[in-house]
Amino acid sequence: MNISAHVQNSRNHHHFTLSTNDNVHSIAIPSRPTGYGTSANGGELLFLALVMCYCNDIYREAGKRGIKVTAVEVTVDGDFGAEGEPAQNVTLPGQSDRQGRRERTHGTHRTCRASGRDSEYPESRNPCQTD
Repeated sequence: MNISAHVQNSRNHHHFTLSTNDNVHSIAIPSRPTGYGTSANGGELLFLALVMCYCNDIYREAGKRGIKVTAVEVTVDGDFGAEGEPAQNVTLPGQSDRQGRRERTHGTHRTCRASGRDSEYPESRNPCQTD
């Protein structure tokens, strides 16, 4: 599976293109008030990626087991220190509606550390560990 994300940015214009294999699509995120960059910061987009991955996994895995999930709600919370520091205290509690019953995924919390410095994580270690 080949996944790609691309951004073109200039004053009052930016365009995001995402693709997985041959499935290409885009998302809209407004510019900052200055016209440069995006109104969402990198940490917010990182957390968005985590919740979307978690959400899609719930639907995929439920489907494999013949479980009909009608709704998923996931919130990621975490802390960022100074610029360039990794995220800390990141949690992914979630809940879903399964055939009319609301269930909370109490035991499914993931703690992740994120950083732009690849050297912090050896290739053999996944930075996301399930608690």
